[in-house]
Amino acid sequence: MSIPTPHITAREGDFAQTVLMPGDPLRAKFIAENFLTDAVLVNNTRGVQGHTGYYKGKRVSVMASGMGIPSMGIYSHELFFDYGVDNIIRIGTAGALNQDLHVRDIVVGMSAYTNSNYGAHLGFIGQLAPCCSWELLKAAMETGERLGLRVVPGALYSSDVFYDQSSNTRIAQRLGVLAVEMEASVLYLNAAEAGKNALSICTISDNPTTGESLDAEQRQMSFTQMMELALEIA
Repeated sequence: MSIPTPHITAREGDFAQTVLMPGDPLRAKFIAENFLTDAVLVNNTRGVQGHTGYYKGKRVSVMASGMGIPSMGIYSHELFFDYGVDNIIRIGTAGALNQDLHVRDIVVGMSAYTNSNYGAHLGFIGQLAPCCSWELLKAAMETGERLGLRVVPGALYSSDVFYDQSSNTRIAQRLGVLAVEMEASVLYLNAAEAGKNALSICTISDNPTTGESLDAEQRQMSFTQMMELALEIA
């Protein structure tokens, strides 16, 4: 354990046992200001804001992961291995591959396909599709039902490439993958290595097939149902 880490300058004990991780630092700030009480900024290195406060009496942290597998790989690794965090819940956006999904629908990743070679550093030869924590998934499904939310579980596809010219998304779509995003796979793999818990909850922000989409401000400010769901199970 090394505190502070090269990328997080919080002190030991600054993070709660559960950390919510949106990709966008402004979304982390929005959650801290609108959902947490007594929130304290515990990290702002490189503008990647981390806040710790209370939600309905529970101590919860929220910190941005940045965009993509390498960035989530760094921050989730340091939270799990250095700061002793037990649970990370990604709350982010995804593009619909399943055509029954629409913008603002909520999906949870049971597993995450990927085109990343991140798993090779563990000595694994071949493609990995790591899974989420069953406990967090079960809690999300039960809580979603209690809140009257439609929460769709299934596989995600975590891509290293945003402007992907390959056929991967079409193949994933044919295999029944719900949506494409850029962080879940590495989060699940780091959690598995650390013996910790992780879940990715995503709101559909666009549909690459139909062109339906939300703009940046809508993505930042309007995904309150996903945020509330994650906070309820934190």
